[in-house]
Amino acid sequence: MSSPLRRTALVTGASRGIGRAVAAALAARGDRVIGLARSAPDGGFDGEFITADLADPQETERVLVDIARRYSVDILVNNAGMSRATPLDNMKITDVSDMLDMNVRAIVQCTAAVTAGMRERSYGRIVNISSRAAQGKAGRTGYSASKAAVIGATRTWALELAKSGITVNCVAPGPIRTEMWDVNNPPDSPLTRATVASIAVGRLGEPQDVAAAVAYFASEQASFTTGQVLFVCGGSSVGLAAI
Repeated sequence: MSSPLRRTALVTGASRGIGRAVAAALAARGDRVIGLARSAPDGGFDGEFITADLADPQETERVLVDIARRYSVDILVNNAGMSRATPLDNMKITDVSDMLDMNVRAIVQCTAAVTAGMRERSYGRIVNISSRAAQGKAGRTGYSASKAAVIGATRTWALELAKSGITVNCVAPGPIRTEMWDVNNPPDSPLTRATVASIAVGRLGEPQDVAAAVAYFASEQASFTTGQVLFVCGGSSVGLAAI
């Protein structure tokens, strides 16, 4: 039996949390991983790491042109994002515009940079990271709106790219124990305690739980799966998602 092809994967937001877990999972199965984030990870990294601030469109463009020149990217995981917890009455318009820019504009930019090469090779796997908050979450206007937009983009790109051998899918994590979770959800907060208590499986998720779902969508075996959204949420979306 011949060994599988070694694919090249670009993972954004790869320095910590879900992105780092995804990078490790793809590297462990033999993929060549390029990590991209604003700050370098602590300790080692399973692949090549490139520092760039995706909140800056011009810097994003420069680094993506360089990556497209140096690599044939087969897998793109659009993980980088930001969240601010702000109730509507206290919200500034920049709270919304900043999250739309980072969570939507950046993934559009990254995806557009690699799809030409994927079309040429008639192969590609694009996995976008949304959130259970796309179904609505109090105090998260900008975040919920931007993550809902990620789902819309996923479904649109799946239709546009399917005939080129490119699949586009989405993983929507629920409460995952990451640095971002800790910042937005103080452990002594009644809302945090209520959120954790409401998770059907009785625990917070771990970044590796999300990485396992991403690894499937990014696999050779996922060629007949496109335009889908998988909630990795411990059951917290049950009762909210339409059947």
